Amino acid sequence: MSAVLATLLALASVPGAPAAWLGQLDPEQLLGSWYVVAMASGEKGFAMEKTMRNVEGVVVTLTPENNLKVLSSRHRLERCDLNAVELLRQNSAWVFENPSQGVLEYRVLGTNFRDYAVVFTQLEHKDEAFSTVELYSRRQQASLEAMTLFTKWSRGLGFLSQQQARLQADPSCAHKAFQVSCLLSITRGPRGRRSLGPGSPTSPGAAGGSGWGRG
Repeated sequence: MSAVLATLLALASVPGAPAAWLGQLDPEQLLGSWYVVAMASGEKGFAMEKTMRNVEGVVVTLTPENNLKVLSSRHRLERCDLNAVELLRQNSAWVFENPSQGVLEYRVLGTNFRDYAVVFTQLEHKDEAFSTVELYSRRQQASLEAMTLFTKWSRGLGFLSQQQARLQADPSCAHKAFQVSCLLSITRGPRGRRSLGPGSPTSPGAAGGSGWGRG
């Protein structure tokens, strides 16, 4: 997977390629609340469960040390798991990681710097290592442009059709992460987090708008 990703990223640097110019991506452009509306995953059991997976939520904040804090709500059959992880920035490229929490790599593959992002993660949990590609969207319904880019990256990285899914439109699990993030923000006060500014969605009612737990 790493070799394939390196090749695709090299191709993405060609003018006109459907990917982000990663060197221009500032971490603050990823901050705020996101719906996870589509996913490709090599995790065991994902192909069997994907038709029952609902839209998930992710809230990204930046620590004073310029690390990413990712709060996520993950839909697992009849429950919604809330997870949080702090990701450390690698020395080269726009890549974050935290191997001690099972995140070997976290990077943005493509984005329009406004309302969607395609995010790749390489994960390792006890007896299993796998990768995912997720489509982050500021809205519950992703644009055609966003879905097309997600599909291109997923297929390009070798995910089979049964390993890809557009998540069910029920946003209740996603809103759990947004609500908890709002409560934490109130508890910490304005000095406890950094955001994109007044236009950044930080709650489920905002317009346009991981830890990764196992089931």
